[in-house]
Amino acid sequence: MSGKRRGWSDTTPLLPQPHHRSPASSFLEMAASASPDTASDSAPLRSVFLGVDVGTGSARAGLFDENGKLLGSSSSPIQIWKEGDCVEQSSTDIWHAICAAVKSSCSLANVAEEEVKGLGFAATCSLVAVDADGSPVTVSWSGDSRRNVIVWMDHRAVAQAERINSHHSPVLQYCGGALSPEMQPPKLLWVKENLQESWSMVFRWMDLSDWLSYRATGDDTRSLCTTVCKWMYLGHAHMQQVSEKDSRDMEACGWDDDFWEEIGLGDLVDGHHAKIGRSVAFPGHPLGSGLTPAAAKARNFELGLVAGIPVGTSLIDAHAGGVGLMESVPLLDSEAKECDIEAICHRMVLVCGTSTCHMAISRSKLFIPGVWGPYWSAMVPEYWLTEGGQSATGALLDHVIENHVASPRLANRAASRSISVFKLLNEILETMMLDLKRPFLAALTEDIHVLPDFHGNRSPIADPKSRGMVCGLTLDTSEKQLALLYLATLQGIAYGCPIILPRESESVLLGAATLGAVAAKQYSSLNKAMRALNAAGQVIHPSKDPKVKKYHDAKYHIFRELYEQQLSHRSIIAEALA
Repeated sequence: MSGKRRGWSDTTPLLPQPHHRSPASSFLEMAASASPDTASDSAPLRSVFLGVDVGTGSARAGLFDENGKLLGSSSSPIQIWKEGDCVEQSSTDIWHAICAAVKSSCSLANVAEEEVKGLGFAATCSLVAVDADGSPVTVSWSGDSRRNVIVWMDHRAVAQAERINSHHSPVLQYCGGALSPEMQPPKLLWVKENLQESWSMVFRWMDLSDWLSYRATGDDTRSLCTTVCKWMYLGHAHMQQVSEKDSRDMEACGWDDDFWEEIGLGDLVDGHHAKIGRSVAFPGHPLGSGLTPAAAKARNFELGLVAGIPVGTSLIDAHAGGVGLMESVPLLDSEAKECDIEAICHRMVLVCGTSTCHMAISRSKLFIPGVWGPYWSAMVPEYWLTEGGQSATGALLDHVIENHVASPRLANRAASRSISVFKLLNEILETMMLDLKRPFLAALTEDIHVLPDFHGNRSPIADPKSRGMVCGLTLDTSEKQLALLYLATLQGIAYGCPIILPRESESVLLGAATLGAVAAKQYSSLNKAMRALNAAGQVIHPSKDPKVKKYHDAKYHIFRELYEQQLSHRSIIAEALA
């Protein structure tokens, strides 16, 4: 899921015209950068809300006004270690990057620290380990104490996930029937089985976005988003309490102790689940006494903000993207937006970056094999969330382009013209379509097909052992051949309904800032804040040409066959090795 992600954040390859978005976020309607304001000494103080998003490659900060318009944003890179299936980061390095991004965004937007009225965090669903003093505890074979974060895309725990799934616990029905190695229980079990010293030292295991809000406020209340989606917390246990209590900061009542005992992690139940979360709250609930003086002070590696500003309970980055765009409906639908509270249930959000998340909400719970959820209140309070996704999308495009022999030449050409590689590839494809007299651009890939499961299949097959396939390779090493491979990869990643792009390209940052606005009581609920701050931009419609539809239907048929062939090949080899 989902920070500033290379390949999709700087330049989003969307044919036929490139759109520069970060991260690439949109929603499908299943029925069918603003100029910065400036503050001056004489001007009254504005109410500005700050969103922070930590992705796979960078930390980003964005400032938004009361109308949801972006005033300014900035990013700072974060370090990552990749060794085989192990992918690790440093929480200390991440915090430093956040502080740099926040200070830079405030400077670029000319926003005074006193104008920031609320703060929210979003981050990838990575796992953070800290001791009783809050210091990092290594989760790495290297023993390097800096490396205390197992990144969401880490697949070291495939065997542990398979073992957990073999127990067929009733809680698994709330994640499509099977845990992914990207979720936290398999990763926790891996650490316990392989790094026993680290296991004994850890005082808190936290999702990254929860750790960020804890680092900012000293309150280790966890989010319903992170715990429900990645920790097998049963959020619907709170349903009765919602009607009984005004407070949304509730004691954790959704942990299934039998599940943790059954999978070999019963020690995490000790102390009323102290290591994994004794208190769980709705996204946007104000934490502690707000930003602590230690986190606010304007020294190096702190935020440079006013102490005490409200900080909202966090979201996973993709889910923040959902909050930042799900109510982005065209102007013609604005009346329906205000009147029909069920309309939101007929949209699907796509939040695209290193990976892509597909999310839809409903009033009733829906169980779909291979699709994560239903998760109660994991994104929009008191709605059930159903979530699919692809483990590698933006990362896959990067991989395909950067590992082709023509990539250096292409990059040099793009740089000489001060355009993105994606724009140049799109131009090459347009020229090829004309030269080869193809009836439409997509027809260029008639002989090349891609199954994009290079990092396994997240949903709906839920097969982490699935692998990418390319059918139609030749000895051609030209830029034109790379352009065809790029187009075929895009086609393997996404086909869709009408796509509504949000007015503000920084949807994840807007979603995070919305948490701060709710925590600051600017809005009485997250739902109302979404309706006030979301706005639609461009709408992209599928082609109405029946020939184009017939072609894409054929491509999709081949796409499905590629996976079926892979299963057959896997079976043949397994039999040979038995």
